[in-house]
Amino acid sequence: MTFLIRTIRESSPLLVIFISLLFMLPSTAWSADRLELQPLIEEALQHNREILAMESRVAASRYRTSQAESLPDPMFMFGYQNEGLSSYNYGENPDAKWMFEVSQMFPFAGKRGLKGKMAAADAESLRSSYEALRLRVITRVTELFYDLFLVHKNLEVLGVRADILSKIEEAALARYASGMASQQDVIMAQAERYMLLEKEEMLRQKIPSLEAMLSLSLGRESYMPLGVPAPPPVTMKYESSPDELIQQAYDSSPEVKVKQKMLASAETKVSMAKREYFPDVTLNAGVETRRGDFGDMYRATSTINIPLYFKTKQEPAVREAEAGLQESKHEFEATKLMIASAIRENHAMIKSAERLMDLYRNALIPKATQDFDLSLSQYTSGRMEAGGVIAKLKALLDFDLSYWSQYTEREKAVARVEALTGKFTGGSTVPGSR
Repeated sequence: MTFLIRTIRESSPLLVIFISLLFMLPSTAWSADRLELQPLIEEALQHNREILAMESRVAASRYRTSQAESLPDPMFMFGYQNEGLSSYNYGENPDAKWMFEVSQMFPFAGKRGLKGKMAAADAESLRSSYEALRLRVITRVTELFYDLFLVHKNLEVLGVRADILSKIEEAALARYASGMASQQDVIMAQAERYMLLEKEEMLRQKIPSLEAMLSLSLGRESYMPLGVPAPPPVTMKYESSPDELIQQAYDSSPEVKVKQKMLASAETKVSMAKREYFPDVTLNAGVETRRGDFGDMYRATSTINIPLYFKTKQEPAVREAEAGLQESKHEFEATKLMIASAIRENHAMIKSAERLMDLYRNALIPKATQDFDLSLSQYTSGRMEAGGVIAKLKALLDFDLSYWSQYTEREKAVARVEALTGKFTGGSTVPGSR
């Protein structure tokens, strides 16, 4: 709007009078507390419930590797063997004895290490998912912030239009009273002002909904009005090319890292399934106690499982793991293609928005301002009806509104690109912001 005011002030003094009347009055939108984007992002990262839940999952995953690498629990066996069923003859018969045994199963060499690698890969995948979630929350907060910004900007532009229409209506009434204009001019100005009131009310209905969604992303337990988003700062144009952004995404994107860790885990599962062809060993050590003239007895044994049914057990397990590995490879490639496509799409949106903003800023708005200035002068001299002036005013302010619409779409696209590349800079700003 600053650019619009500057452009208007370069026009005729009569037009300046109409616009200045509005800006001498305190605007409802600009009198509220400023809402800054960066503090909202920081609040969301600290209190968003999805992030907190994922943090707990990541914390839990840190303890899985040692569990996976640990030996199975040892087994302790105790029992009694009696000779005959008629009486307890411990110490009276050599076959009557108490038995105690300890056994420990030892997986085949390498199995524990592979299980630890799978657990570590899953934990790293969760950490990458956590980083991806943080970026998605940042993007969501950013998009809602700029949606809310656009609603308030719409209300501001409509307020400008409504105030000017009120002045045109007053002028039309004065001209009608003096017989210089028809009643149609007055009715048209009044009807246009009422339609603006309808649009303003529809826009105000969006504010609580956007604030509620933003409060949810922030993790706030109770809803409260958030205020008006602060005007954007100034920055340079978005210079990165799609190929550079895609390469950044392949190198740094948490989404890509998630799939990479899942792929590594799937490869380890294949190795683990193949290792199941080899038997595990269980060592047993026990003692048998007897009384009287009968001495105690000791024994040590080992048990080895035989993968006899490998055709129906181990071999299908290997094929299942290999199929899972192929699935992970396809998902990894699909994720890269999805990211590349999304980056190109959003980059095109950014560049298109910048071109349109430049068109509005340097061509359409200045020309529409001159057109409105001319029509207003013609109306005051009786050479144009109020309808023509109103149409020119609508075109002028619609161009300004379109500028800010393209601005918000650009900012949201930038946030999405930053989330995809994994390099969020805390929000970008608009080239040539007014």
